[in-house]
Amino acid sequence: MTDTLVRTDRPDPGIAVVVLDSPATRNALSDALVDQLLAALEAARDDSEVRVVVIRSSHDRIFSAGGDLKAFADDRPITEKYEGLGRFPRLFTLLGSLGKPVICAANGDVLAGAFGLALACDLVIAKESAKFGCPEINVGVFPFMISALIYRNIDRMKANELMMIGDLVTAAEGREIGFVNRVVADADFDDEVLAWARRIAAKSPLLMRLGKEAIDVTRDLPLAEALKVLQSQLAEAFGTADMREGVAAFREKRSPVWMMR
Repeated sequence: MTDTLVRTDRPDPGIAVVVLDSPATRNALSDALVDQLLAALEAARDDSEVRVVVIRSSHDRIFSAGGDLKAFADDRPITEKYEGLGRFPRLFTLLGSLGKPVICAANGDVLAGAFGLALACDLVIAKESAKFGCPEINVGVFPFMISALIYRNIDRMKANELMMIGDLVTAAEGREIGFVNRVVADADFDDEVLAWARRIAAKSPLLMRLGKEAIDVTRDLPLAEALKVLQSQLAEAFGTADMREGVAAFREKRSPVWMMR
């Protein structure tokens, strides 16, 4: 019987909380855990009732220690290890194309490959006590799989420092660098994460999906190409009932009633 390493909680309508639940391994991103995480995210993507996804940990001090170092050093053939590494591009790509906002709730330290997981999310809320970074260089491993995400989110020189020195940064430093949205006192963390999730779940799921798709498609395009795509996306949005409803609700000073899609 396969151990349950990832579970999904539903604290409120529209909110799916995907919990990394392997505290004995500090939520190491093993093949089995990543497979279950992919499955949980795909289920949330395909569930029309879900409007926002939160990823967090059941461990009280560690979000995830990153890649499974035991697997890095085992005797499996290189070809087998290479095939297994394909899970990480799938995970990071899925987070971008999910069609629903994803909050990384960093309720503990976010290390190594898990740092890439956080950067692939749309928003990062961190406990005041949480730390982030790429310590793997200290044990003879380079953060290959997440370096592209680091470079897309952090200034080049600071990115090099994180990857080549291996020191961790605090949540407050992460906010200053620009990859953490909000730092929250540990005692208030759960309430703050749920408050953010509720605010997002109250938005139009259709417009949120169109917006996230636009961001995902245009992020790395030259400006002229990006503007063409965005023009098409805006034209599509003009034809939606939700845009009309949002404008009407604003004028009538009432809460909008969104179409479920």
